[in-house]
Amino acid sequence: MSVVLDVSHVGKSYATYRSNLQRFANWFGASIAPQSEFWANRDVSFQVKQGEAVALIGQNGAGKSTLLKMITGTVRPTVGSITVNGRVSAILELGLGFNPEFTGRQNIYQAGGLMGFSQQELTALMPSIEEFAEIGEFFDEPTRIYSSGMQARLAFALATAKCPDILIVDEVLSVGDSYFQHKSFDRIRQFKAQGASIILVTHSMGDVRALSDRVVLLDKGTILKDGRPDEVVDYYNAMVFEKENAKLAIRQRRETHGWAVTMSGDKRAALVSMKIRDAVTAEELKAVRVNQLIDIQSEIKIMEPIHRLVVGHMVKDRTGHVVWGTNTWHTKQVLTGLEAGQSVLVTFRMLCNLGPGSYGVTYNLVSTDTRAEDNYDSCDNYVVFDVINLDRPIFVGTTWLDAKITTEVIGK
Repeated sequence: MSVVLDVSHVGKSYATYRSNLQRFANWFGASIAPQSEFWANRDVSFQVKQGEAVALIGQNGAGKSTLLKMITGTVRPTVGSITVNGRVSAILELGLGFNPEFTGRQNIYQAGGLMGFSQQELTALMPSIEEFAEIGEFFDEPTRIYSSGMQARLAFALATAKCPDILIVDEVLSVGDSYFQHKSFDRIRQFKAQGASIILVTHSMGDVRALSDRVVLLDKGTILKDGRPDEVVDYYNAMVFEKENAKLAIRQRRETHGWAVTMSGDKRAALVSMKIRDAVTAEELKAVRVNQLIDIQSEIKIMEPIHRLVVGHMVKDRTGHVVWGTNTWHTKQVLTGLEAGQSVLVTFRMLCNLGPGSYGVTYNLVSTDTRAEDNYDSCDNYVVFDVINLDRPIFVGTTWLDAKITTEVIGK
C-alpha cells in the first residue's frame, strides 16, 4: 500500500517575546532569543498508508489538535516536514468555517469553497449533503440557531460529501445523538473500504477499538507508543491512573495466543493465581461451553498491610470490548484491615452466556471502585479462554440469549 501521509521529525514551538517589536523583528530575520518557549509537539514521526485507519489518542494537552492542524496546513511546523499525497477532508472543530449568520446551505457553499470544491460541484452535491445531514427545514435557517448536534451533522455531511484520500475527524462525532453517530461511523467504514485513510481523534476507546488498525499515543507532545489497538489502548488506560506515581511502572507483553497483557500496580497485594473451573465438578477449564456455570477463582497474597481491598474482574472479547465487569465495591464485599502474609481466595461464579469466541479476563486489586486512589495489582487479559457452542441452537454475537421462537400459520 502506498503512503498517503508522512510526518517526519515534526515539532511545533510557540515562543513568547518580551515585546511585540522583538516578535516583528524575528519575522524579518533578526535573531532574538524568546523569553520563553513551549513545544506543543516535538520530534513526531509516523506514516499512514492508503486505506489505513489510525487513531491519535492522549490526555488533554498531549498535542493531538496541534498535530492535526499541521497535517491540514492551518499551522506550520517549526521543524520537520509533513508530506500529504491526496485530498484531505478534515473536521477539526465544530462549525469551523461556518458563518453564524449564514444558512446551512450558504455555509456549505462558503466552507465547501474553502475545502477546494467548485460552486458547480457543491450544487451537484447539495441534495446528498442535505439528505445526509437530516436537519430538515433548518438547512435554510442561520446556523447561529443550530444546536451543537446540528452543527456536527452539517459539518460531517460536508466533509464526507465525496470520498477523500484522507479523512480527519477530531472529536466531533462525540456530539449529537446516537443515531447520527452510528450513521457517521457507517460512512467512515464505507470510505475505508473504498481505500480512504482515516485519522481519528477521540477519547472514546470503544470507537478506537472498533475503527482503527493502528493507534498512536501522544504524551506531552511526543509519541509514547505506536502499535496495535488492543496493546496501545490498554497501555493508555493504565497510564491514566499510574502517571503520577513513578513506582507504578507499566509492563506489557504479547502472549503466543496473540493477546496483549498489560500489568501495573505497587504489589502491596498481588495475584498469585487465577483459574477458570466448572462450578459443579471443579474441573479446570480452557474452553467453556455456552451456558455453562463456571467459577473464576483467584488467590491473592497480601504483601503489606492494607486498609481496604476491592477485587474486580472484567471479561473482554477479542477486540478489547468489555462484555461484563464488576467488583467487590459494587457488590458490597470490601475487605478491610488485611495484614502482611495473609491470603485471600475470591470466587466469581457466573453463567457463561457468551457467544462462541475467545475472551480474556482482566483483574484489578484496588482500594475503591477505581484505580485512581490505590492500585495494588492490575493485569489486562491475565487468563484467556474459549467459548464453544456444543448444545445450543446456532446463533451469532457475543451474548447467548435464552430466546424462544414461536411460529403460527393463520388462514390458507
